[in-house]
Amino acid sequence: MPVASKFETLETGQPKAASKDQRPMPSPFRAHRKSKSNASAAQGFPLAASVSSAPAPAKQEQPLVEAKGNNRLLHKLTIPCPDPTLEDRTRDAYQNTALKLVRQEDWTKLSALIATADLDRSMTPGGMSVAELMAFGARADAVLAVEHALLDRSPPSDAPMFSGIEAFEFVLEEHSDDYVVGCIVALAHMDMAWSWRGIGWDVEIAPRNREAFDAHFSRAREILSKFEGKEKTSPLFASTACALLRGDSKKTHSVADSYQALIDLNPENTGPLRALGTNMLPRWYGSYVGLELEARRTAARTQDIWGAGGYTWVMFDAISVDDQACARLDLPFFIEGLRDIVSRRPDPHTVNLLAAYCANTMGQACSGDDDADHIRGQIAGCADWLVREYLTELHPMIWAHAAQGFANNLRVASANRFAAAGQEDALRIITNLFKREIDEGKQITFTDQGPVATAC
Repeated sequence: MPVASKFETLETGQPKAASKDQRPMPSPFRAHRKSKSNASAAQGFPLAASVSSAPAPAKQEQPLVEAKGNNRLLHKLTIPCPDPTLEDRTRDAYQNTALKLVRQEDWTKLSALIATADLDRSMTPGGMSVAELMAFGARADAVLAVEHALLDRSPPSDAPMFSGIEAFEFVLEEHSDDYVVGCIVALAHMDMAWSWRGIGWDVEIAPRNREAFDAHFSRAREILSKFEGKEKTSPLFASTACALLRGDSKKTHSVADSYQALIDLNPENTGPLRALGTNMLPRWYGSYVGLELEARRTAARTQDIWGAGGYTWVMFDAISVDDQACARLDLPFFIEGLRDIVSRRPDPHTVNLLAAYCANTMGQACSGDDDADHIRGQIAGCADWLVREYLTELHPMIWAHAAQGFANNLRVASANRFAAAGQEDALRIITNLFKREIDEGKQITFTDQGPVATAC
């Protein structure tokens, strides 16, 4: 079903950025899209690199980074800094496999691979859903073309605004009973909807851009309605349905129930846990009481997977952007969750994520709210034991994103400078954690077993 006629007369606009309390929630894939495209550029290899259909990234030598700078302490720290990381290579491989199959128009093979990953609940080493990664890779060409065109207030008349989504609609018509294809096309519509809308306040969005947003979401809702009931068995479909909630007015309990059902399908995927917390903030669909309730419910339901970590994952992003949510936090329970998470998933990606979150996202925040700042200071202190007990290598891009609060709508002018800033922050913070040992004349070297202090 061609859909260009619904959108092709709409004009674009570039609204001003809104305050963080009033911004619309962006696409759940925007964070992955920005971070991955930036990471790929920083690491010097293209997004559409050729890979096999069964990615198995080989272990690579990890270059050692010796901290340098005017501070004498920086010369006493050496840490492996893989470029790219295992997680990056794995994510790129899955995304590029899907992209390659779409370009070859082999939708049958693509659907089978994604359906298998969905059924098996396959995850990357860092805990990202393989099915969701491949679903993004499949629509990357079409979505990124529209995003690029909409960077300008007035896209050129020959900009490929609709050719990609039209092609997807024809594929969906040919595979009308395939829920995987349905999810890919619906997600493409939602991504394009957010590209049209931008991040401005509602009153600043051009009417035609708002119409495009509504039309894309309406079409995504229509597509998913044909697979009613699939959300009970497919994490990919349930995740797509949760993304659809963001374009509609929903009540707190329906949003919470939808995310809890998604979490139950694959509790090891941390994305839905974090998204649940954000959605439960008063600025979206919930309340502070509701946020606390859902965090505790999630901890109880995922106790066998995360221990107390379910509470921590739900609160993870919510308390970084909302002072009242942070001030009301059950701090001992949150810290217990941090320990449970890292003991269950001590991979370098997760350790860097948690350490950077504590040290940068929370440690560098100062809101002026005494209660919230006290809580953030206590969480920042957890970076010390996370680094000392679990860190084996440095992932600069994670630290760079942590410094920006993992903002989904972040645009980076230079990926290389962005990663370099993350590395600089990380080295400064880590070096200060070992100030006492360095003052005693010791050299800090990170190994597979963690940091080791040796006499110079």
